[in-house]
Amino acid sequence: MILLLGKKLGMTQLFDNNNNLIPITIIETKLNFITNIKKLNKLNQFKIQIGFFENFKNNKKNTKSYLGYFIKKKLISLQYLKEFKVFNINNYFIGKNINNSIFNINDKVNITSKTIGKGFTGNIKKHHFKRGPETHGSKHHRLQGSLGAGTTPGRVFPGKKMSGRLGNTICTIKNLKIFDIKDNLILIEGCIPGKNKQLIYIKK
Repeated sequence: MILLLGKKLGMTQLFDNNNNLIPITIIETKLNFITNIKKLNKLNQFKIQIGFFENFKNNKKNTKSYLGYFIKKKLISLQYLKEFKVFNINNYFIGKNINNSIFNINDKVNITSKTIGKGFTGNIKKHHFKRGPETHGSKHHRLQGSLGAGTTPGRVFPGKKMSGRLGNTICTIKNLKIFDIKDNLILIEGCIPGKNKQLIYIKK
């Protein structure tokens, strides 16, 4: 597995060679550096740590211990760190810059990101329940309704669809096609989860 970190810049649309209008998501992937290499115990596996996006002075992560981690490795301070497993580290070393050259046009990739948080929502918005009658005496317009539990068993079963927090979860979209690669940008066909400037994991 090859992993690259990026930021979602937004969406646009472009024409392909057959003059079809294709929805495109633009991902920025500059400043990906290998910051650490670790060997897993009793296994012939290694963990590669990648740092992404240069850290700014006003970032809350800028503690002395955090900055000292990069000073020791003679690297610029990076905001995001992510690890992934590999079986061969011949092509990896600390300080190596990983860029878009590991991908090709028309490659299929998996995109992982955090979805947009929508706060506390009711059943109609979260689970697409039907609403009650709209007449005046109904008293059941957008309410939960019966939970299906009486004296026996006298409790609500786990997994019952109820109101609660919606969004803000990790989501992966598989087999997305790379439309084009330009400088530090990757153009993906289709849409990916998350809002603009969201951290993205690209897996080949």
